[in-house]
Amino acid sequence: MIRFTLACESGHHFESWFPSNAAYDEQSARGFVTCPFCDSAKVAKAPMAPAVARTDRGRPAASPPSLPVPAAPAETPASMIAEPERQLRALLRAVRAQVEASAEHVGERFADEARAIHYGDAEGRPIYGEASPQEARALIEEGIEVLPLPPAPDDRH
Repeated sequence: MIRFTLACESGHHFESWFPSNAAYDEQSARGFVTCPFCDSAKVAKAPMAPAVARTDRGRPAASPPSLPVPAAPAETPASMIAEPERQLRALLRAVRAQVEASAEHVGERFADEARAIHYGDAEGRPIYGEASPQEARALIEEGIEVLPLPPAPDDRH
């Protein structure tokens, strides 16, 4: 493993470990190396001193002076997410928002409500809610059309 001192375009300095120099080059070229302070992907190797055995181990080393650097705004997008995935997440959020805006949330009563609507025992209306895989399979076997609504990408965190 190799430890590199890195610097971003905003002047933040930080360290990171890589299996090899080539691994750093590949990850950096793909935008995977980002500043932990501002999330910038414009990162370069900073000059570093070689690791040399010291004879003054008992004395504490002087820490380099640090300059205040403002943090990036909170809305800075995570550069670890590739553009196609970012677009897919946006699409999933939009689909979910459309369903939530135009349908009634019936929660765990979804299977019962779907059956009641299908058989004419309840008013026909768009609904969404939760159902187990077995309940969903039974609804489909009864000829009731259902679709899974994927969770919003941010709901998993």
